This record gives sequence, C-alpha cells and structure tokens, in this order.
Amino acid sequence: MLEEALAEIRAAASLEALQEIKVRFLGKKGRLTQAFKAMKGLDSEERKARGQELNRIKQAIEKALEEREAEIRAAELAAKLEREREDVSLPGLALPPGGYHVSTQILDELVEIFRRMGYQAVTGPEVEDEFHNFDALNIPPHHPARDMWDTFWLEDGHLLRTHTSPMQVRYMEAHTPPFQIVVPGKVYRHEATDATHEAMFHQLEGLAVGEGITLAHLKGALLTMARALYGEKAKVRLQPSFFPFVEPGVEFLVWWTNPRTGEGSWLELGGAGMVHPAVFKAADDAREKAGLPRVYENVTGFAFGLGVERIAMLRYGIPDIRYFYSNRLAFLRQFPRP
Repeated sequence: MLEEALAEIRAAASLEALQEIKVRFLGKKGRLTQAFKAMKGLDSEERKARGQELNRIKQAIEKALEEREAEIRAAELAAKLEREREDVSLPGLALPPGGYHVSTQILDELVEIFRRMGYQAVTGPEVEDEFHNFDALNIPPHHPARDMWDTFWLEDGHLLRTHTSPMQVRYMEAHTPPFQIVVPGKVYRHEATDATHEAMFHQLEGLAVGEGITLAHLKGALLTMARALYGEKAKVRLQPSFFPFVEPGVEFLVWWTNPRTGEGSWLELGGAGMVHPAVFKAADDAREKAGLPRVYENVTGFAFGLGVERIAMLRYGIPDIRYFYSNRLAFLRQFPRP
C-alpha cells in the first residue's frame, strides 16, 4: 500500500489530484482507515505490531502529501509570476515636467538682485495680528488709511496680512541695526477683482536701517534694481505720496522702454519712503517690553514695497492679473524658467 500511495503522490500534477489521493488512502472510507478497522479480529500482539506498521505508513503518506503539495504550489506560483511578469526594461509613461510659476520666477529674480546688493531675504507669517499689520505701522484704529487695506479677518482677531510691511517691525523687534532685508511673500486684500486687482498677490518689501541713511540711498537701491530688470538705460523717479509708515513718502517710477514698440514711458512700480519715527518707536516699545534695549532712537532707514505680478505684467504684456491664478496650463507654459 505504501509504495502504491507514494507512486501516485509523485505522479499527481495538481492539488485536486493530490486531494483525491488523500481521500482514497486517509479518508473515512480510505484504504488505510479500513486497515485500522480490520485489526479488531487480531490478538493483542498482532494488533500492536499491525498498528505500528499502519501508523508508519500513515505518517509516510502524510509527509509525502505535504511535500508534494508544497512542490505543486511553488510550481503554480512560478508559472503565475512568469505569466504576469512585467518587463521593467521598457520605458515608463513620460510625465510632463513641472515648472516655476511666473510670479515665483519674478520674485526669485528680485530677491537675487537685492542679495547682490547685500540684502538678506527673510519671511514672515501670512496670518498676522492687528498690532503688526496696522498699529505698529502708524495705522491706528479708525485711521482712514485702513480703508486701503480692507482684509480678511479670522474669528480669533487675527487677519490675513494686507502687505509684507509687518515684517519691518517684527524684524526690528529681534535685531539691532545696521541691516538690510527684503521680504518676499503673499498678501491678501478684500478686493473687487478686475484686470488689475486680485484678492491674493505677491509683494517684495525692502527695509534698510542704520546711521545716516537718506532718500539718496533709497533711490540708489531702486535704480540698481531697475537697471537689473530693464537694462542700463533705465531711470528712476521719485514723486511725493502718502503712506502712514513712512515720512516723507514717495512713489517710485521707472523709465522703461517697451521692447515691442520701442517707446519709453514712466511706470509706477511701488511705494517707498523714510521709515516713520512712529514705526521705530513701536519697535523699541516692543523690545523694551521683551526686556531688550531701545536701539532705534538715533538711526534712520528707508522702506519700499512693490507688486511682483505688476512687474510680470509689464515684462510679458499680460493684460489681466487674474490670468496668473486661473490655473490654465496654456497660459503658464508660456513662461518656462530659463
């Protein structure tokens, strides 16, 4: 019986055939089971010897079944892997390369221009408190200038910053002059959107503080920026304007030659001026409250801010600021990073 069972097990080609062999030899009505039942008529010595022999046969059959089952399963798995094998040498699907948004490109270019002039780039929170966004910048409650910066307020009294200028005071609270910084980042305003207004856009803030700083230094920095952007023939003009956190305040314009038409014109790029004494006082008051010495009573400084999207619109002739954030790939792909 054993040799017969082992021969059939070795010849089994599938798990189903193996199961049939198992039932035929070890099942309730199997041959080995019947052999165990037939021992009833034997005396004790014969029953003991016959039982040991049948148990040896049973263990050998069970072991052979287990080994052959493992062999069949391994063969089936290998066949399945071969059928479903993927050729990893084939090229995959080509994904379109990403790129930098046109606003990011202009912002990076501006930051690099000022880094070459010795400025450090710093960033600040986009969710601001009322003190840094308004009060510390000489814009107290009910000041009419707040109407220019209508914004989005949060339930806890914070707001989405309306300009990058809050970093002026934040930086001065933790640092002593002299220093020169630029602050790139997003700003938010509750605007009625149109071709030149959007609820979210980017600004670049500049701040230089030290002894003896004048408007001449401001104009020199802006002229260097303008020539880096528009060529060595670019000129800068300052004209009087009002911003609560500078005194005197100016708007700065650049003489720009349109490469498409060859015509030149003055273009307003942003606002600037000498840091207002009230802003220095707010920074010193905050420092004193934090246990730091007052350091801004005998220094001067200038600040400026400009819109990044406006520069991109002028450079590329983009007629509508809303194009920047409409997520149209056909528009964005026109401005690959060089």
